[in-house]
Amino acid sequence: MNPPDPTLRLKVDTAALADNWRNLDALSGEAAAGAAVKADCYGLGVETCVPALRDAGCEAFFVAHCSEVEAVAKHVPAQQIAVLHGVINAGEIAYAQGIGAAPVINSLDQASAWSAAGGGMCHLMVDTGINRLGVAPAEIGNSAVQALEIDTLLSHLACADEDSDKNAQQLAAFEEVRNTVPHARASLANSAGIALGSAYAFDLTRPGLALYGGVPRPELDGSIRQVAHVEAAILQTRTITAGDTVGYNAQFRAEKDMRVATVSLGYADGFMRSRGPGSHLLHGEKRLPILGKVSMDMIVVDLVDAPELREGDWLSVPFNLKNAAQQSGLSQYELLTTIGTRLRKS
Repeated sequence: MNPPDPTLRLKVDTAALADNWRNLDALSGEAAAGAAVKADCYGLGVETCVPALRDAGCEAFFVAHCSEVEAVAKHVPAQQIAVLHGVINAGEIAYAQGIGAAPVINSLDQASAWSAAGGGMCHLMVDTGINRLGVAPAEIGNSAVQALEIDTLLSHLACADEDSDKNAQQLAAFEEVRNTVPHARASLANSAGIALGSAYAFDLTRPGLALYGGVPRPELDGSIRQVAHVEAAILQTRTITAGDTVGYNAQFRAEKDMRVATVSLGYADGFMRSRGPGSHLLHGEKRLPILGKVSMDMIVVDLVDAPELREGDWLSVPFNLKNAAQQSGLSQYELLTTIGTRLRKS
């Protein structure tokens, strides 16, 4: 027996996704735009997003883990996939070499192990100040690094979403490193880095958040369309009386009789408790305030402006990432990547 339709919907607007990539590619100037598709395309689904990005013209894809390669390689050649975390053991080295994905080498140990296993085309991350992954600039001259067959020399900006002096410092450090190791392409800019201008673009940019509707810098306003659209069904309506409370810890108390609805959505679906206070769901243009705490898989909304709604009716979840981040205190990355499995399977 087939299961019934879910009471949650996630619509991924692939046309908007493709337009976002094209706009970011154009903003990258003479550089080509790749696509960060790690974390299941930031929670929106490899099966949905990668074909749309491929068909829009993208030819460089970035995942975090070797375990993410197979799903992406169903849609694009494995040689177009870079593994940002590199290869940290013999199993990952053998897998990357076998499937043809290129690891991003992040340390002298990784460089030595990759070459000892036969090597092949790879990428190299140099740390210019974020102090996460990457070889130090002082290590570039090491024989293990110089022996690599490097396609793309990468670094990562720490403060691209801010007007910080660190951006120019990292740019200068990366420029200096470029002249010390052979490579085919150079890549520094993420989504926010693209907005910093052509000096940061080099040969290849690596947008992630902005592809999926995020706006990390105001310069991208107007160029990025919303990609994720979430809807949730009403499970029950009821009338509460003055003095009644709603939800855990009785944080909302009714001042008068009112009609409310319990909706099939909660923090198990990525709608965190911090999104509750002061927020709302939508019925057309009508805002329905959230009452009390967000529960694991339910929230309650005020129906004063939509008394006609009944069980089974659908409400929209505000998912403009920039606005939702400002309202909730969550980052735009968190809003996307915490989308729950029930929504992704809807």
